[in-house]
Amino acid sequence: MSVKLWPESERPREKLQQMGAGALSDAELLAILLGSGCRGLDVVSFARQLLVQFNGIGPLLTSSNEQLKTVKGLGPARINQLQVVLELSKRYLAWQLSRRDGFTEPAMVKEYLSTQLRHQRREVFALLLLDSQHRLLRYEELFYGTINAAPVYPREVLKLVMQHNAAAVILAHNHPSGVAEPSQADKRVTERLQKALSLIDVALLDHFVIGSGDPVSFAERGLI
Repeated sequence: MSVKLWPESERPREKLQQMGAGALSDAELLAILLGSGCRGLDVVSFARQLLVQFNGIGPLLTSSNEQLKTVKGLGPARINQLQVVLELSKRYLAWQLSRRDGFTEPAMVKEYLSTQLRHQRREVFALLLLDSQHRLLRYEELFYGTINAAPVYPREVLKLVMQHNAAAVILAHNHPSGVAEPSQADKRVTERLQKALSLIDVALLDHFVIGSGDPVSFAERGLI
């Protein structure tokens, strides 16, 4: 049955207008974004099928083009829509971090870094450059590695920090294996960078390791 024939109170667009976006399920929000279903499926059923197939909205939005192209009903236009939603969410979180008086909500920092790094298939080492009020100046992915390693050069980190006149830094990298537990190599790199940054009076506030679960914070572990 077409969604147009559903009771008005059950149609996603009408629910959105009457109750607001927060009242809608992931499937209903996705259905509004997609606009129509595919052969044999109304748009809400198609959205539910996508969420089941990809195990949730997060994995769906961070899937590669190659993965999405294999799905019947997802053409270039719809794939572009999904990519736009992910990029908008990244930019919104970056805007929130840049306008706050410091990082008063660590959960938002974790969410931002997870959005940036969790879907990466190789190890990526990134920096959050902060001003003197600990507001975000810039997010920069600096080093890239293989499936389990990324070379980190303190000289390049210092050059970037001075280029943007940052007063403080947060480090982050992902573990493509999904296990966020810091390795001994992670701890050694953090110690080296903390010493290097101290030479130019820049504080290292934290180092987050991003895996498949909750990110691990060096500061919360007492490692910084």
